[in-house]
Amino acid sequence: MSKIVVIGGTGLIGSKVVRLLAEHGHEAVAASPNTGVDTLTGAGLAEAFAGASAVLDVSNSPSFADADVLAFFTTATRNISRHAADAGVGHYVALSVVGAERMTDSGYMRAKVEQERLIAGSGIPYSIVHATQFFEFVGAIAGSATVDDEVHLSEALIQPMAADDVAAAVARATVGTPTGRISEVAGPEQFSLAGFVRTGLAFRGDPRPVVVDPDACYFGEKLTSHMLLPGADAQLAETRFADWLPLNPPPTR
Repeated sequence: MSKIVVIGGTGLIGSKVVRLLAEHGHEAVAASPNTGVDTLTGAGLAEAFAGASAVLDVSNSPSFADADVLAFFTTATRNISRHAADAGVGHYVALSVVGAERMTDSGYMRAKVEQERLIAGSGIPYSIVHATQFFEFVGAIAGSATVDDEVHLSEALIQPMAADDVAAAVARATVGTPTGRISEVAGPEQFSLAGFVRTGLAFRGDPRPVVVDPDACYFGEKLTSHMLLPGADAQLAETRFADWLPLNPPPTR
């Protein structure tokens, strides 16, 4: 049994990972501000890392403003790296985004790339997992793209996946041997971004029309057709959007 610290372990992906690791006999520590661990100040990190063999970072910035998100990921990563190195942690794993390195106009994606750079230079053996968009984010994507009750999105291609499959992928990476590189995971099907959101809203009874707008930005980036797609060697999950939707109905109003 290994002790594994999951930064952001009470969030969407982190809570699923903690459960998976525990089911496989590992001591999974959910590290987040509400469990007494603050990566921005470093509080609680030394205690959390004591005796740990690996750390997995699936945390996210509370603010997506360019300066805020950059400060979050750089400060947190430096603190995690320092305390993990001091504790002799042997594997540093992080979840990032497919296409992040291509989305140079997006402050959020620039911050994720900087996070990855800091991890690679930390001196700790590492693995970085790039995932595509989550099915669970369909509502948030629509909300961020809504203008006058219309959802404006491009037809750039995406290959989204279920959060359960993301959690399984990063859990596997964390208990595995450090790769020293980026690997990609994605869903089994491609959609246009506009079509994906249109399907999700229709299933949920959301009346907002989805307008195809080639000039619409995604996280501050004007997308090209293949910018969000994984490479040919990506590991593909099995869960299909049509199968996921009935199992994840909208909240009761």
